[in-house]
Amino acid sequence: MKKIRVLIIDDSASVRQTLTRVLEEDPEIEVIAAATDPFMAARKIREEIPDVITLDVEMPGMDGITFLRKLMAQKPIPVVMCSSLTEEGSETLMQALEAGAVDIILKPKIGAADHLAESAERIRNAVKAASKARLSNVRLPVLGDKVRPQAKLTADAVLPPPTGRAMAKTTEMVVCIGASTGGTEALREVLEALPANAPGIVIVQHMPEKFTAAFARRLNSLCEVEVKEAADGDAVLRGHVLIAPGDRHMLLERQGARYHVSVRTGPLVSRHRPSVDVLFRSAARAAGSNAMGIIMTGMGDDGARGMDEMRQAGAYTVAQDESSSVVFGMPKEAIARGGVARILPLDQLAREIMLAHSKF
Repeated sequence: MKKIRVLIIDDSASVRQTLTRVLEEDPEIEVIAAATDPFMAARKIREEIPDVITLDVEMPGMDGITFLRKLMAQKPIPVVMCSSLTEEGSETLMQALEAGAVDIILKPKIGAADHLAESAERIRNAVKAASKARLSNVRLPVLGDKVRPQAKLTADAVLPPPTGRAMAKTTEMVVCIGASTGGTEALREVLEALPANAPGIVIVQHMPEKFTAAFARRLNSLCEVEVKEAADGDAVLRGHVLIAPGDRHMLLERQGARYHVSVRTGPLVSRHRPSVDVLFRSAARAAGSNAMGIIMTGMGDDGARGMDEMRQAGAYTVAQDESSSVVFGMPKEAIARGGVARILPLDQLAREIMLAHSKF
């Protein structure tokens, strides 16, 4: 099997060493070079073109955003931004996504063994997803030992399966959306096209903590609907969008005829936290036929099982099509599992939401 060749760009020697070790613990990944700044990186790229670049934001000589813009204009290569966990950095990372980066990872930190294992798994998964990214759909303006993947938990780890009992119809429809690699800009396109009276929407986008708050603020500044990072107990209301906080699961719950979200910690589900499977299963349990589920661009199968559960509970389910997806992993798995009622391109998803709402 041809390995995924990675170029690391970071001015910190310890970060370069740690990232190299983390990535090369996976037999499918090879670090071909590490550069201290964009100028050295440019020379490395002339010698050998990598499949994926991990790029620091703050570096001497030229910052990561400037380098990213130059790279995407001259020789597009999938880029994963690597950042420290700061509020300021989260705002800058939004610019990186706008400039064409396909994903964000947090710099690995030395700490508890379980935290390190989760962090390393997320980094490797981000690089693998980036290697499969279709850039034409990215919108521009222990050493020596190979680690075993962590056990892949299902949503059973957070909440039990749906009961199968029919859900009483309410006067409100709720839309549940799941996305991963390529999803930040795809979600922007969908939400920007929605009117202020759109149905209540809850979203899981795979993204580190802190960055989901910045992402929500950015969307709120662009859209007619109100967008915020979800807090435990937030009501799901017409014209409002709730985005699951990074590193927390988000569940849809119902009290009488009203819906709210529960934000909680828990194990990784389908190797993610937040997990689309958790959100979709909770929607199957709490909303049934009152819900619409949409699964969008991303690698892996998070959401496929949950979407099937939503459809069996009576929900209307839609998948983004292959031609408009940056990575056609999650939609493909949901389709293969039988949980998808309709497949649509990205530019038709907002219209489909409002059409479904009009028929509710």
